[in-house]
Amino acid sequence: MNPNKFTFVPILNAFPSLQALEEAKCVHKQIIQCGCESDAFMGTSLVDFSLVDMYAKCGSMEGAAKVFNKMTSRDVVSWSAMLSGLVKSGQAQKALELYREMQWEGVQPNAVTFVGVLNVCASVAALEEGKCPHEQIIQSGLESDVFVGNSLVDMYAKCRIMEDVWKVFNRMPSHNVVSWTAMILRHVKCAQG
Repeated sequence: MNPNKFTFVPILNAFPSLQALEEAKCVHKQIIQCGCESDAFMGTSLVDFSLVDMYAKCGSMEGAAKVFNKMTSRDVVSWSAMLSGLVKSGQAQKALELYREMQWEGVQPNAVTFVGVLNVCASVAALEEGKCPHEQIIQSGLESDVFVGNSLVDMYAKCRIMEDVWKVFNRMPSHNVVSWTAMILRHVKCAQG
């Protein structure tokens, strides 16, 4: 039996780390040989999204970018996968550029996108870069999402804007252990100078 697009997606999602890059490339070659790489039936191809995600998980942002740039239709999920990969690989500036490009193309960010962008802003203490997504988060009603809220708390805390940390924290409808831990750690760091 020959594999098809439905066979490849779970295989691509199974690649966990850098050690699997060579095997991942072999699977990608098989996908191309089977003609499953660009399947219009699936819209923003689930195979393409899974390839971007797989290369990002394996630490090959070059491979992820090649697939991403060849995609004829990119939705918020594919943009978020690429953004998350750039964040995880420590490419903060490229992640911010990709976010701006996504905005320019008119793709509405979702909670995953916002968490990625806020993590970038927190990692480089880019307060001005983080204020724009915060406004969009408020407009989209995602400020109540606990993961987005936690990312906002983290960003403002790393930028040392404790007044905004408290504002975001107090507006969150619920808190989890990450929320409380972030608040405690930020107060400890501020107290230490």
